[in-house]
Amino acid sequence: MHNEYDEHDDERGHMGGERRVPKKRAGATERMHELQQDIMAIILDRGLAPGDPMPTEYELVDELGVGRNTVRESLKVLQSMGIVEVRHGYGMFVGHKNLRALALGLEFHARMSLHREGKEALDVIEVRQALESTLIGPAMDAMTPEDHASLEECVAGMERAAHDGTMSAELDHEFHRLLFGPLANDLLTRLLEVFWSVYDRIRDSVGQSAPVALQNAKMHRDILNAVLAGHKELASQLLGSHFDALRESIRRATS
Repeated sequence: MHNEYDEHDDERGHMGGERRVPKKRAGATERMHELQQDIMAIILDRGLAPGDPMPTEYELVDELGVGRNTVRESLKVLQSMGIVEVRHGYGMFVGHKNLRALALGLEFHARMSLHREGKEALDVIEVRQALESTLIGPAMDAMTPEDHASLEECVAGMERAAHDGTMSAELDHEFHRLLFGPLANDLLTRLLEVFWSVYDRIRDSVGQSAPVALQNAKMHRDILNAVLAGHKELASQLLGSHFDALRESIRRATS
């Protein structure tokens, strides 16, 4: 472990020794990053798993040779990343997989871009489009008759909502979750949840109309028909064009 961190005597008086003076202020961010890496290395070296108790702040101070305030600031960053979980009254634990920080960052920048040219919002759509259109083939291979029935029920619900003049974001979300659920890929599921959360916020920001809702329901029906018929290339193409309506709404809203 390394010890080149900005510290003050009152932070590490219990450790003794001379006051440490930072070599360069410009390196403070890099040294803080190194400390975060050291804490992660402790988790990995000890073979800790999500939910396992973490070393206490005092133990980290002693092991890393830095001040408590510095350790605490690093832990806050790791907590925001989902690597560390703090349970008040119980202590610190290794975090479970959590992409919430990623979702919040993407959502913020995507919505902020709607006040300009909308580039970040369009980028989010492009990445989600590429992910879904690429993986639909393997997902179709893994589907069961029960999966097909669930997709049919979901699309029928979207069609009913659209004819009533409403866009059912919940059923839209469920359709895409059902499409890729058969892959049983937890990371993919979480990433799609991130993109869905951001996508939904963008859609709310630019607004939707009844004609768009009807068009959206028809597009999902066409995708489902291709899936049921086993036409992987068509399903991929349809998923690729599925996001065109929202893309056009963003362009109109930012023009």
